[in-house]
Amino acid sequence: MTRTLRSIFILLLSASKVFAQTQPQVSSGTIQRLENFQSQYVDARNVDVWLPDGFTANKKYPVLYMHDGQMLYDASTTWNKTAWDVDDVLARLIQEKAIPEVIVVGVWNGGKTRHSDYFPQKPFESLSTAQKEGVYAAARSNGVSVFNAQKINSDNYLKFLVTELKPYIDKNFATKTDRKNTFIAGSSMGGLISMYAICEYPEVFGGAACLSTHWPGIFTVEGNPIPDAFLAYLQGKLPNPKNHKIYFDYGDQTLDALYPPLQKKVDEVMKAKGYQKKNWLTRYFPGEEHSEKAWNKRLDIPLLFLLKK
Repeated sequence: MTRTLRSIFILLLSASKVFAQTQPQVSSGTIQRLENFQSQYVDARNVDVWLPDGFTANKKYPVLYMHDGQMLYDASTTWNKTAWDVDDVLARLIQEKAIPEVIVVGVWNGGKTRHSDYFPQKPFESLSTAQKEGVYAAARSNGVSVFNAQKINSDNYLKFLVTELKPYIDKNFATKTDRKNTFIAGSSMGGLISMYAICEYPEVFGGAACLSTHWPGIFTVEGNPIPDAFLAYLQGKLPNPKNHKIYFDYGDQTLDALYPPLQKKVDEVMKAKGYQKKNWLTRYFPGEEHSEKAWNKRLDIPLLFLLKK
């Protein structure tokens, strides 16, 4: 990495930390921040819990866990000045009575550990030693390391979610704790870890929304063994379609341009494993890019698919 690129990378990390400490403003509902939530499995991180308008402890709510929590609500607090605006989308759907009131647990990424936390570990471990070394050596188009010298840690990240964070949420908020009322969602690498979560913990998560799922795992497709490893993993580990729902989508611009042929292969696996329209949806959005703006525009689709009354 050149000195200039290293300086830019450090600046971006520093900027994200500065913005990250600001409490997001929401147009609907309220945010309760669990600051610097401690874990024995991953680095401590903030968790922003969104509670819908009229939230009361006298009733229980389904829960949606979302990755990249610092990007969900308020563009003024994010490093790239864009956000999902999850509160706006949910408020509209709840007001229309299209979905039930729901709690959203926005789990912040770990900055430099994001890629290693979100990269599905068991498919990676199925690779040869040479293939693993090639994956760890991968760089972005600007030359910055993909993994930032961090070892893949997604099994521990899921343990954090399932054995530490979820019990805390269920103890301190009025939640419906069962599988059919527990969902997980994310985009890009967050889409990958959402897929991995429902496969690894099918007894915990009843539905997963995987937007612009980053099937290459790194930032090149040519000579890349990762997509085939993910396909083989799905063939063996997809949960029972009778009691799980899975949503995928993709565009074809910017980073999403890598996804169409890979998602089609995943769709074939879904069909072969018995998934049908009632429990699986893949949507293609021609002309859409890889961005929070794009995900906001279509977020209502997976929310309706997973949560519709």
